[in-house]
This record gives sequence, structure tokens and C-alpha cells, in this order.
Amino acid sequence: MFCYQCQETTKNDGCVIRGICGKDERLANLQDYLLYALKGLAAVAVRGQQSGVVDAETDLFMAQALFATLTNVNFDAQRIYALTKDAFARREALRTRVHAARHAAGTPCTCALPAAAARSAEGNLDDYATWGAALGAHTQKHPNEDLQALRELITYGVKGLAAYCDHAAMLGKHDPEIYAFLHQALAATLDDNLTLEDLLGIAMRCGALGVTAMALLDAANTERFGHPEPTQVSLGVRPNAPGILISGHDLLDLYDLLCQTQGTGILVYTHGEMLPAHAYPVLKSFPHLAGNYGGAWWEQQRDFAAFNGPLLVTTNCIQTPRESYKERIFTTGMVGYEDVPHIDERASGGQKDFSPLIKLALTCPPPLELETGSIQVGFARKAVLDNAEAVLEAVQTGAIRRFVVMAGCDGRHKEREYYTDVAKALPQDTIILTAGCAKYRYNKLDLGSIGGFPRVLDAGQCNDSYSLVAIAQALASAVGAENINDLPISYDIAWYEQKAVLVLLALLHLGVKGIRLGPTLPAFLTPNVANFLIENFAIKGIGTAEEDVEAMLAGA
Repeated sequence: MFCYQCQETTKNDGCVIRGICGKDERLANLQDYLLYALKGLAAVAVRGQQSGVVDAETDLFMAQALFATLTNVNFDAQRIYALTKDAFARREALRTRVHAARHAAGTPCTCALPAAAARSAEGNLDDYATWGAALGAHTQKHPNEDLQALRELITYGVKGLAAYCDHAAMLGKHDPEIYAFLHQALAATLDDNLTLEDLLGIAMRCGALGVTAMALLDAANTERFGHPEPTQVSLGVRPNAPGILISGHDLLDLYDLLCQTQGTGILVYTHGEMLPAHAYPVLKSFPHLAGNYGGAWWEQQRDFAAFNGPLLVTTNCIQTPRESYKERIFTTGMVGYEDVPHIDERASGGQKDFSPLIKLALTCPPPLELETGSIQVGFARKAVLDNAEAVLEAVQTGAIRRFVVMAGCDGRHKEREYYTDVAKALPQDTIILTAGCAKYRYNKLDLGSIGGFPRVLDAGQCNDSYSLVAIAQALASAVGAENINDLPISYDIAWYEQKAVLVLLALLHLGVKGIRLGPTLPAFLTPNVANFLIENFAIKGIGTAEEDVEAMLAGA
């Protein structure tokens, strides 16, 4: 195996024996073969687009199957195998339709499809693992390492884009342009005729559609659950009541669970990236949404063991379940783990059936209390922009000297303490804008407030980076700045997985310059590609907290 798609890859080089995430060689190879199959499907789908043949179900399948290959999403070899067989079947069905359309139009295909679009679907799971080892992108690299690096950048950006497409689709929101691009971008990674300039253009296009996807998901969430409101969230537990803990990102799963647990005496707690759910009016109207339990995704093994009740992982960031809670954990959506029960998709217009969790919860003791107190969430774009005059006045009077965007992902590495140190070192006249689980490095610190605003304004999940962009754009317009780089805003971003890669590309598309990216720059970037980003976008690595705070306050 070889994998370097996440920030924690071994020695910032690549995992070759076992993934830091926990996937073994067989699973890594199966995922590589799934990606190979999806590229073949994409090549046929692009031909379909050219012939007016589009299949909405296959478009969504592409997004969901890509999502399954993200870091910490699906560790179930049988499900990866099934997705791969489905990809081949869809490829052949679509090929038949394309051939028929071309024949009817009198324009038969005269150019050959890439090998990935022609391979047979025959084979068992072990065959697929063997072929994945031989046909993965890292086995069949482009001879030009810079072109290979850009292919990887596009692939990981597309994976992040696919994840947000799936999130929005669960709430009934779709964008055909984004689905079409998923196929186009993946097919482009098979095209040896494309130049560095061509691939850079595709990467920037991925960033542009990342903004579109995050706006689409923002609309899906706010139309269904209301705009987030500043809300205090309890960190403790209520006594003498069983609970269910829900982790991940899917707000509709949380809503279904809240509806089905009403009147049962069961309390529902959020974990990790579900923390922002407490700010949505529809969700927080449920009195048994009791609070947030524990910390970021990488602390789940400690948190899940202490919780005592059923655990539901809805989207990604699952770790190897420990024996202490393996009998209590469930997955749903694209998440999977071998021998862990999976909750099936909802029927159209219906809800998922969470009765197995409810039945189990009623037999479990209450969760152990890990901490007490509360934290404030709900500072998405509307909550901040509704108070734009107060924010602008604070900037103009000097009460707020600078905003520092510290969004992104958290992770296990000790180097991530840097973000805690930065938060502590920033002076009292600065505001931290955050989204994603990176906030767990500092959101429980007592950092005070400015003019009635807490110094940490939490916009929500990683996809709510869109809110931070909307806030910056509105502030730029209000003060007459030509672009957001003229604002007193610095970007100190933490990345971990592929959704963060998409967010980075989205920021670059918007013209944001001077981003600090850490704890390390991606291993899949060659020196030449990294230098391009440095020279054109002023991307930089992180230093010490003290040095970086001093530089950010000086506008560097």
C-alpha cells in the first residue's frame, strides 16, 4: 500500500505498511481499486455529457463512492467491494446508453477510452485487492512528478467536493454542474495530454465549485433547520438518564434521532463536528438535546468508552472501535466498519430507523461526566452580519485590531498544540474566526470577549467555512476594500483530510493570499508545485506561535 492523502501520513511521506488511520493493506488496495473503477466510470460519463446522456443516480453514486474513500470514513471491505462492482456495472450501463445516443445521432465514437474504462468487473474481493495494488495511482504514476502531484491535488479536492455534495443531497439539494465536474476532474487525471497549466486550471475550478457546494449545503441546512443563533451549549451530563451520542456532520440524521427519541426518557448528546447543531433553531427546540460530550474526532476512543450508551457515527472520522464500546457503536451513511451494525438509508420522504439504538439505550447506564461548564456556538454568517455595524465600529475604533481565521481540522499530533498556543498568545483586541474541529484546540479556553462578542466566533462545521468567507466579503464591501486581502484578517489554517483540501482550494479561488497551512504542508505536493502555491498565493508553513502571532499582527 501507499497512502499520503491525510496530514498525519507517516513521517509526512506516506503510509506503506498500515495507515495511521488504521486501514490495512487490503483495505487500502480495495479503495485504490474503487478509485480506479470510478475514474473509468467518469471517463464514460464525460462521453455521456458530450452526447447529452446524463444519469442523476450515477451522479450521486459517484459523489457517495468518492466519499467512502476519504480518510476515516469506510473501513468495511465488503462495502468497498460492493461499491466497486456497482461502479463497473454503472459504467457498462452508461456506456450502452452513450453508444445508442451516438449511433442515433450518426456520430459513432472514434477515439479509445482509457484502460480504466474498459476493465472487466469480474473478480472476487481478494482479486480486487490484488488489482488495486497493481492499478492504483501510486503504482501507475505519471513520469512527471509535478503532473502527478497535481493529479493528486485534484483527486483529493474532488473527494472533499463529493463529501459536501452528499451532505447537501441528503437534504434534497443537488447541483448538476458540480456532479458533471466530479466526472470531468476524475477523467482528467487519466489524460496524459494535459499540461501543468491545464491541471492547475482544473484544481482552481475545483475550488470555485467548492464555494458553490458549501453555499448549497449552507442553504440546505438553514432552509431546513433555520439560521444558527448564538447559543450556550452544556458540556456536562444530566443525571440519571440514559443517552445516545451522535458524531459526524449529518444534521438530518440528528433530526431523525431527536424525533424518534422524544418521550422515551433518552437524552441525545453531540460529539465532535456535531457541536454546531445546537445553534440551529429547529434542532435546539428539542428539550432532550442535552449538550456536547467530549472533544474532537481523534479523542473518540476515550469519549465513546466513557459515554456508556449507544454511539452513532454519521459521516466520517470513525476510528478503530475499542472492545469497551464495540457492542454499542453504529454507523450510517457512507461510514462503515467491519462487524459494526449499519443503519440503512431512509426511504424517500421518510426517516432512518434508529430503533436499535433506542432499544439499546434503554438498557444502558447514564454517561460518565467528563467535564462541566458550557461553550458558545452559532456565529455563522447571519448571526455576525446581523451585528455588522457593531463589528465595523469595533474595527474602526481599534477595539478589534485583527481577525484570525483558525478554521480546519484537528488531529492527534502534538504539533497541533501550536494552535492552542496561538490562541493564548493573541492579544485581547483580536477575534478568532473558526469552523471545523480545529476549534477544539482552544474553544474551551477562557479568552474573554470584545464588545459583547466572545473572542472565539464559532461559525460551525468545516463546511461552514463558507460563512467565514461571506463575513469577510461583507466586511470588505462595508469598508470599501477592493478585496478581502485588504482587510485586517489573517489565515492560520489546520488541515487533516480531503475536505480541508477542498476548503483550501476554495480560498485560493477566492483570491485569499498569505494563508498559513499546518501543521505540515501536504506530502503529495512536489517542491515545484509547493513553490507555485507559495509564489502565486503566498501560502506558507507554520512557525512558532510567538513568531506567527507577531507576523500576523503586522499583517504578514
